[in-house]
Amino acid sequence: MKIHPTINPNMVRKYLPKNTEELIHWYERYLAPLALIAGFLLDTFFFLERVDVMSGNLLLLSYLVIAALMILLLQAIETGRLPYRPFLAIAPFVPVVIQFAFGGLFSGYLSLYSRSASFAITWIFVALIAALLLGNERFRTRYVKFPFQVSVLFTALLSFLIFFIPVLLNAIGNLIFVLSGIVGLLVITAFLYFVRMLMPEVIKRDKVVILRSIASIFVVFNILYFSNAIPPLPLALKDAGVYHGLTRLGDKYQLITEVAPWYKKYLPITPVFHRTGGESAYVFSAVFAPTGLSTTISHEWQRYDEVQEEWVTLSTQKFPIRGGRDGGYRGYTIKNDLKPGDWRVNVMTEYGQIVGRISFEVVEVAQSVPLETITQ
Repeated sequence: MKIHPTINPNMVRKYLPKNTEELIHWYERYLAPLALIAGFLLDTFFFLERVDVMSGNLLLLSYLVIAALMILLLQAIETGRLPYRPFLAIAPFVPVVIQFAFGGLFSGYLSLYSRSASFAITWIFVALIAALLLGNERFRTRYVKFPFQVSVLFTALLSFLIFFIPVLLNAIGNLIFVLSGIVGLLVITAFLYFVRMLMPEVIKRDKVVILRSIASIFVVFNILYFSNAIPPLPLALKDAGVYHGLTRLGDKYQLITEVAPWYKKYLPITPVFHRTGGESAYVFSAVFAPTGLSTTISHEWQRYDEVQEEWVTLSTQKFPIRGGRDGGYRGYTIKNDLKPGDWRVNVMTEYGQIVGRISFEVVEVAQSVPLETITQ
């Protein structure tokens, strides 16, 4: 007779979680990064292709609402306002949902803001958004603390409003940014007032910390905006470059450019404009704007002065743009008296915000380099 070995219950217990909470705790280290990557790809390629697409904005707005509701729910459970078994059972999962909502928000913001302007100009704000996104996985224990919840919620709210309000009003500028900040303050004040009505001890306990956090975040956003560190959404630079010639044929532009290996445009190498015979340089740009928004874009031509060791503005040329075109509204400016050296052209709004930048080096040559024509 064959005797089966006795199964040790402790050995089985080792491989089976005792409840759903433990199951999530075991595998969240694997699921969180996968969910983060999936959410980022989903936001980037399906929902957030354009800043004025309502489905994408509704997705971000739903994340904000979910985060706010989960914060209220968690505080209601912790203060004993909901002493019922079903709520106590789901309490461990609420911070996970808050984490998911903020992860979705910051992945969406990273997708939008990183595509809206030159990284060399706005890297500080983009880096902050990326840090919030990447750090989101490590913030789970902090999401049970109300001041931290409010701080992240207010940051996410302002990041949303500073491009959503311009889309709603079909207008951009300093006053619109200030209006977005005021709306953000009103919304977070209403949220805190609601919490105070339901759970006054929560506000009383952390009032000073919360007010300091909100004030600090508000000031930082204004400093970043007025120092051009925040990308000027909803505008976005779709394409830009320096060319040897340009012709408009109907709704197409034919651009004469230097022949270069395909991989060069993917490398952080400053392009060289080989000038011969006193030819002019054409800077072409395509700036996306939401449907219904009309504004003015300027090309600020600057040359680096090696004696003064600073960039000197030589000319500024303006032209109007209209929103709605996926590839951006196209325009160009011309510079005739080019001297050898380092040049850059800032693509700017009428309020002085830098949408993007084209940098290049001018080199005088005796014979023309090989050229080709591309169509935009």
